[in-house]
Amino acid sequence: MVDSRERYINPYTDFGFKRLFGTEMNKDLLISFLNALFSGHEVITDITYKNCEQLGSGVTDRKAVFDVYCQNTEGEYFIVEMQKAEQDYFKDRSVYYSTFPIREQAKRGEWDYQLKGVYTVGILNFVFPDDEYPDDCMHHEIKLMDTVDRHVFYDKLTFVYLEMPKFRKTEEELETMFDKWLFALRNLTRLMERPKALQERIFTRLFEQAEIAKLNPQELLDYEESVKVYRDLFNVVNTAERKGREEGRAEEKMDIARKMKNMGMDVDLIAQATGLTAEDIGGIE
Repeated sequence: MVDSRERYINPYTDFGFKRLFGTEMNKDLLISFLNALFSGHEVITDITYKNCEQLGSGVTDRKAVFDVYCQNTEGEYFIVEMQKAEQDYFKDRSVYYSTFPIREQAKRGEWDYQLKGVYTVGILNFVFPDDEYPDDCMHHEIKLMDTVDRHVFYDKLTFVYLEMPKFRKTEEELETMFDKWLFALRNLTRLMERPKALQERIFTRLFEQAEIAKLNPQELLDYEESVKVYRDLFNVVNTAERKGREEGRAEEKMDIARKMKNMGMDVDLIAQATGLTAEDIGGIE
């Protein structure tokens, strides 16, 4: 069941994200978000939603299912994905997905290979592993670059990633439309009323469409199912992380015990220092 204390839908759920950004009725929300994201580098006046399920060139090819897939009036393609949890080969997946709108542009007969821009936008509910980026850097824009002189070699293929857990600005610290959109996405499910900092007309639309009480019975059922899937995934991820930490601590204890044992220290002393049993220590080589 949906928590009765929540007023607005969770945009990290499939239902919530697609309701806010993946419907013709609410395309003004997506347009506003993308314009805020690109800060004038791209000015989008209208979009056309495309089929989110993309097939390969053959019947046996693997398919791709996008959260949101659209095209602007200039013919450029936008894939917008809400990535709820870290997964293996996430970057590979992003690159693979970007090939579908590239191949879609191939024309039969004579063709000079000219392409329209392709943008993949990943809204990530996790941070990249191994401290790849500093904690204060959450917005990443990646293009093909010459590694010698660092100039952009090809500007028609762009990957944008937002590490949402790193966004920690308070309402009082919001300055740009981009800040406001990130704040809304990060905090929507925790809000009970519209923040004073989000007074633009587009946020009136956002909060109207996000209100759980305005969902019809079927929409509410769909949302509840989406919330259940999200919570189950969240619990699985947390359990895996907890077990990983516990295993890491166990390995650390064994390593300390091994070093103490090699130094000739008494087993009882090692047990007191590490919390391991005498039997565990006796088995260490």
